[in-house]
Amino acid sequence: MSETGHGASSKDTLGAALGRMPSGLFIVTARLDDRATGMLASWVQQVGFEPPMISVAVRKGRFVTSWLERHPYFALNQIGHGQKHLLKHFGAGFEPDADAFAGIGVTESETHGTIVIDDAVAWMECQLAHVFATGGDHDLIVARVISGQVADGALEPAVHLRKSGFHY
Repeated sequence: MSETGHGASSKDTLGAALGRMPSGLFIVTARLDDRATGMLASWVQQVGFEPPMISVAVRKGRFVTSWLERHPYFALNQIGHGQKHLLKHFGAGFEPDADAFAGIGVTESETHGTIVIDDAVAWMECQLAHVFATGGDHDLIVARVISGQVADGALEPAVHLRKSGFHY
């Protein structure tokens, strides 16, 4: 029998394989009382048809998770290819009292007042269903999609590949 090269992998080769898993780029926008924030999310996936459901992985300890547990409505704003200004703006994260939307055009949804980014390719308004503690460094938020639309059908969604699956 010949050796196929499919034996044990090193952390580097495993990281390279994990990094090849494509993901979209999204801005999760949330609010609590008179505060609002946005965070960059790349681990987002549709997880159900009826009702439509999505999942978002959020690093443990991010205040956004506790906000969503108290106010369960948020928007998932899809970033388009070439929209580096949104990546730069939301990539570093914000403190809870920071003005996360300074210089960014936004609109509030009519139903639950969620924040929709005007430049987003598409957006979905979501309602938190459950937060799953994964035992790892991220928790999994599962939410029901209650509304949404494509804002700019001509702009292709951004797709993200990483050099290593062990860091952003």
